[in-house]
Amino acid sequence: MKEFYHRQIELWGEETQNSLKDKTVAIIGCGGLGCSLGLFLGSSGIGKFILVDFDKVELHNIHRQLAFDKNSIDRYKCEALKERLEQRSIDTKFITITSSFCDFIKEDLKVDLIIDATDNLATRSQIDNYAKEKNIPWLYGSVEEWNGQVCLFEKSDFSSFKINNNPPKGITPPIVAHIASLQATLALRYLANQSLKKDTLYYLYFDSDGELITQKFKMPHG
Repeated sequence: MKEFYHRQIELWGEETQNSLKDKTVAIIGCGGLGCSLGLFLGSSGIGKFILVDFDKVELHNIHRQLAFDKNSIDRYKCEALKERLEQRSIDTKFITITSSFCDFIKEDLKVDLIIDATDNLATRSQIDNYAKEKNIPWLYGSVEEWNGQVCLFEKSDFSSFKINNNPPKGITPPIVAHIASLQATLALRYLANQSLKKDTLYYLYFDSDGELITQKFKMPHG
């Protein structure tokens, strides 16, 4: 066990590493962001994950949804992701819910952190409402084209985002992993009781000269 987590133990010590065993994280959506989040966090020592997704793997998913391959096609994404993560993890439990976030709510499961890996604003608004009701922080993440956004919501809310049904634009696989890595880093810092900025939106994009820009915005309270 100590050998498996050796580099993290060097980072924050055995006590902090052992504390992760008691944490439960819900990942809502097991597509692009969800796959990368699972790969980054699934072998970190967090005790339990709840993977929520009603969708099945299609051929066009594979190039950016890194936990899947051609053998995953037509399988539920959360089930395929669970199998992949179990191969890379020790002493971590993975639970799957092959339905919507509304069904996750009905289960009323105890979690320490909810991570958004969905692709629509309506579900994110539902996550925000549920998280506020249960007093649970949640990590928002979104990607489009070469851009992405991340925020750990605690006291602020999602009401400043306008809900719409605009179809998604194209997307590049590396930006998906890049945003998921930022989400995963904030998740680990939160769960390991490290300092971090909450209720701050990080917006990452490439400008017209190809420079990667990161902007920060303090999110308003509802």
